[in-house]
Amino acid sequence: MLNSDIISMPDKWEYPWYAAWDLAFHTIALSLVDFDFAKDQLLLMLRNLYAHPNGQIPAYEWNFSDVNPPVHAWATLFLYNIEKELGRSDLRFLERSFQGLMQNFNWWVNRKDPTGKNVFAGGFLGLDNIGVFDRSAPLPTGGHLDQADGTAWMAFYCQNMLEIALILTEYDQVYEDIAFRFMEHFLWITYAMDRIGEHHDEMWDSKEGFFYDLLHLPNGDAMRLKIRSLVGLLPLCASTVFESEVVTRNPRMMELVEIFKQRHPDLLNHIAPADSKFKGYAERRLLSVCNKEKVEKILAYLLDENEFFGPYGIRSLSRYHLEHPFAFHLSGQEYKVQYLPAESNTGMFGGNSNWRGPVWMPVNVLIIRALLNLYQFYGTELKVECPTHSGQYMTLFEVAKELARRLSSIFLRDANGRRPVYGGTKKFQEDPHWRDYILFYEYFHGDNGAGLGASHQTGWTGTIARSIDLFARMNPSDALKTGKADLVARMTREQVAG
Repeated sequence: MLNSDIISMPDKWEYPWYAAWDLAFHTIALSLVDFDFAKDQLLLMLRNLYAHPNGQIPAYEWNFSDVNPPVHAWATLFLYNIEKELGRSDLRFLERSFQGLMQNFNWWVNRKDPTGKNVFAGGFLGLDNIGVFDRSAPLPTGGHLDQADGTAWMAFYCQNMLEIALILTEYDQVYEDIAFRFMEHFLWITYAMDRIGEHHDEMWDSKEGFFYDLLHLPNGDAMRLKIRSLVGLLPLCASTVFESEVVTRNPRMMELVEIFKQRHPDLLNHIAPADSKFKGYAERRLLSVCNKEKVEKILAYLLDENEFFGPYGIRSLSRYHLEHPFAFHLSGQEYKVQYLPAESNTGMFGGNSNWRGPVWMPVNVLIIRALLNLYQFYGTELKVECPTHSGQYMTLFEVAKELARRLSSIFLRDANGRRPVYGGTKKFQEDPHWRDYILFYEYFHGDNGAGLGASHQTGWTGTIARSIDLFARMNPSDALKTGKADLVARMTREQVAG
């Protein structure tokens, strides 16, 4: 492959090479300053010179064949919606992206669903050392993994592709059948994540109220790997709300949905409400891997300060595992996962990255997105304890805002005039020539917010700018009563006006 384009790097010092899923998040931040460059970056990975003929997107400059989470469709949709409200709806960009994304989606379906049962395994999927095993290598146990995060990413991918197809349907009706295709994929994937099989071998643990990876052994046995990590939180991110007009504008798709319901009535009992019998606020519809019961159970973990809800954002691994590490013993060897709020203590994936405790900005941003979508559906009727065990109840908008506040506080001065991001670095905390120059680190200490890893990760950590701007302009009433498109339109106009 000949790479001869200007490409946004994860970090100009430590990681001077492109990475596909990093790049998608980069465009969210870059769009604040250079929209055309942001769009070109997304299209780059989908073009023939970069994407493989089979549809795979190159993961990294140094390992094309690895697999990154499929977030390009989400980033494409985000940029299109923002630019549309600037008065320059770029349908050519959306359609060009969609063609490449459909090839990539087909690659996922054909290559990363090993059993053909809508359960996906993509390897490490950008989360490096989060698992007890290296998920990109053959398992020491033999067999294979059903990955809760890989399957959730594909459900999220379906939702994004469905949204794009519905936009394109307004200009060409041929996309309506394609939209249903992604709806159908989503329904089967969601069902697969909580399918009561012959051996009760589903990823959802109804007793504990959490999603886990499922290890299938060569002898046919299966067991959940009970590690509470982002792997089990990511299904929450596969939540997208649709305005009521979607039903009236797309009669062909709704006709196909009705036929599907008649043919597969049992399937719908396992997914979040999506039919005419269950409508949310303002008759909105919801596509979500998690129904209301699952949302409440997962949020009880996510908002527990002794688990995921750190003072500076959602941790990548529950703090529960500090005193209760997960251990797996095989042939006299111990494989262990323990809460590590700072750097990694293993050499897995080079040892310079750690998903076993620190706060990572991109996934926190997707959790905020999910909370806002769920709030637009459930409204003020759904309140959860935040923090868990505090006796204080919040709407999901309030939860999202509190999470955004904690993330923002990483960079802001505290009561003692110190920025958590700079930890114990005296020069950056006190020197007047340095203290007001903010570095956007790769990830952050799970307990004290200090910046860790690459120090110039201005790409995906730069998405904090979008979060700060969002909650400065939006109140809970607007978020609930105003449709997503109208809300984006108002906020975009305000940004342009300053």
